[in-house]
Amino acid sequence: MKNFYFFLVIIFSIKMLNAQTQSHHSSETGNEIKTLTSEQIKNYLNGEGMGLAKTAELNHFPGPKHVLDLAKELKLSQTQIDSTKKIFDLMKENAIYLGKIIIEKEKQLDQLFSSGTADEVSVKKLVTEIAKFQGELRFTHLNAHIQQKDILTSEQILTYESMRGY
Repeated sequence: MKNFYFFLVIIFSIKMLNAQTQSHHSSETGNEIKTLTSEQIKNYLNGEGMGLAKTAELNHFPGPKHVLDLAKELKLSQTQIDSTKKIFDLMKENAIYLGKIIIEKEKQLDQLFSSGTADEVSVKKLVTEIAKFQGELRFTHLNAHIQQKDILTSEQILTYESMRGY
């Protein structure tokens, strides 16, 4: 159990060190969230991938955003374009929704510590919730890659990988 607490202290210390070296603000809430950079907040609010689906991308599962960007080069049919847009739009909608929740939970965690009221139970609850939503966000991005692969031909996937430099 001591190792667990030591691990938590180390993680918290790293987060606090990062927070001290960078002052970042949420443009949406107007409140400071010390643990998130302004770039991270922007990415969460815009539904960006942030490398969450890199394992899919590097293992022959193209991403819908980049497929749409390369539609001409991949010679996508209109049906493929329409299907890809649906996958991308749903992924983005879900990612934005989850990103807003993550930002709010991080804000709550930051406020808990800044108010001096942090305790083991409340911190564990928030950290667990944040991890759950981060997992859902990652799944949202990975699942879009799974769906995307089914729409493309093998030749299009090879062209995609070549164009993306893989």
